[in-house]
Amino acid sequence: MRPTRSSTVPVSPAETITNAIIERLEAGVRPWRQPWNGGPVSRPLRVCGTPYRGANVIWLWMAAQARGFISPTWMTYHQSQLLGGQVRKGERGTCAIFYKSYSKEVEDAATGEREDEARRILKSFTVFNVDQIDGLPERFTPEPIPLPEPTARDHALDAFFGAIPASIRHGGGEAYYLPSADQITMPEPAAFRSRDLYRSTLAHELAHWTGHQSRLGRSLSNRFGSDAYAVEELIAELSSAMVGAELGLPVDHLDDHASYLASWLKVLKADNRAILTAAAKAEEASAFLLGFARVEHAPDALLAA
Repeated sequence: MRPTRSSTVPVSPAETITNAIIERLEAGVRPWRQPWNGGPVSRPLRVCGTPYRGANVIWLWMAAQARGFISPTWMTYHQSQLLGGQVRKGERGTCAIFYKSYSKEVEDAATGEREDEARRILKSFTVFNVDQIDGLPERFTPEPIPLPEPTARDHALDAFFGAIPASIRHGGGEAYYLPSADQITMPEPAAFRSRDLYRSTLAHELAHWTGHQSRLGRSLSNRFGSDAYAVEELIAELSSAMVGAELGLPVDHLDDHASYLASWLKVLKADNRAILTAAAKAEEASAFLLGFARVEHAPDALLAA
C-alpha cells in the first residue's frame, strides 16, 4: 500500500500524474490509449492547434477518456474568454505541466566565488477541454474529418513505413528488435487481424530501433539500473501510441500482460519522475520516426504537419 500523505502537504504535479497512472495500471488499463472514437485521431491540442508534448499527451488523454471528452483541444479559462467563450458553471479544470527555467546565484564552497546556476522547476497550469466551454467559434467544433479511401490510405501508410531505413525480417510468430544485429523481426502481415495492427506493432519495434547508438543513443542503465528494460518497453509503448495518434493507427498492439504492468508499476512507484523521463524519451523517438515523413511519397497529412 502506498503511504498516505497529510492533506496539508501539497502534491507535486509529477506525483499527481504518476499516482493517476499507477491507479489505471493497477486496474489493468493502459491510460495512453487513444480515447477519441469516430473522429479524427489526434494528440491533445493547445488553443492555437499546436500538439501538447511529453507527459501532457498521456495526462490529457487520460482526462479525456475518464470524463468522456470528444474534442482534443484544451485551453485556459482566460484563453476561452478571449475567444468569447465561457467555461460552464461547475466544470473542473485539468492541470497541465511545463518546466520553468531560472538562474540562482550560488557560492562555490571551495573557492568562495559566486556564480549564476541554471535551474528548472516543474510548474502546472489549469486547462479546460473545449467540451466544457460554451460560445467558442465554430472552428473548435469541426465536422469529423473523413478517412481517405482504404486503398489510398494504405498506400500512404506503406510509403511512410517504407521510407524508414530499418532492417526488417519477416517470419515466425514473434515481433522483436535485436540490438546486436540492429534488426527488427516481424510476423508476416497476414498473421495480424488487420494491416493497421501490423503497422502498430511495427511502430513499437521501430521505437526500440531509434534507441540504437547510431541513432538516438538511448541509454537507461545509469538512471534505472536493473529496471532499464522495463523503462525501455514503456518508452516504446508510449512512442508507438504517439506515432499511432499521428497516423490514425490503433494502439492496442501490445496485450495488457501482467508482467508488463507489474514492471511499469514497480518503476513508477519507486520514482515519480520516471514517467516524465519515459514520456520525453518517447517524444524524441516518435519525432525521429515521424521525421521520415519528409520524403517525396509520405502521407500528405504528415507532410503538412
